[in-house]
Amino acid sequence: MNRFEGGSNREAKIDYLDGDIRIVQTGSYVTCAMSGKHIPIDELRYWSVVRQEPYADAAASLEAEKRAGALPNQKRGA
Repeated sequence: MNRFEGGSNREAKIDYLDGDIRIVQTGSYVTCAMSGKHIPIDELRYWSVVRQEPYADAAASLEAEKRAGALPNQKRGA
């Protein structure tokens, strides 16, 4: 039995910490803030501590950083 099965098939409520998470309400997944994709808790690897948002993958995390203005403009040329 998976340790996250106790939350059935509902969304978990999580506090996103530096390098860790704290489960506030059990569930089997969280929803990616960029794509809306369900992320199983045991596969969650990317999140923002500042925005308290989970991301499905590195590309979604990078896009969120760009949208938030957290990364410098990376356009080249004049």
